[in-house]
Amino acid sequence: MINQALAPVVADGTVAGLGLWEITLSRSADSNTDHVAKWETSNVMFLYPDLVDMAALGDGPLAPDMKPPDGIGGQDPRKHATAEVGRRNVELAVQALGKKARERLGSLSEVRKTAKPPVITPGQWWMV
Repeated sequence: MINQALAPVVADGTVAGLGLWEITLSRSADSNTDHVAKWETSNVMFLYPDLVDMAALGDGPLAPDMKPPDGIGGQDPRKHATAEVGRRNVELAVQALGKKARERLGSLSEVRKTAKPPVITPGQWWMV
């Protein structure tokens, strides 16, 4: 849907854009996503460690497949989530996104590459 919305904006080659899920480009054994399980919990443990309280999950079994009361979809974060897993996941995603951004910028015309864009305002958020 995002790429369909971008199509008329990028059609003339003056703007480059791509809609995707941030992990799409880095998905591998070291980079993936889930729902508050190994990957997302690891990301938060790395980025915002003070926000993670693993003890709140208790010791009992977790409901599978994002079912109540846990809502967890993926590997048990108590066993698999670490700040190091999050660091690597974020690092790989950032590298992949940076590479893709450089590719998209490289697709612009030479005139557009050297143009000085106006300051980004709320009406131009899509240019970021």
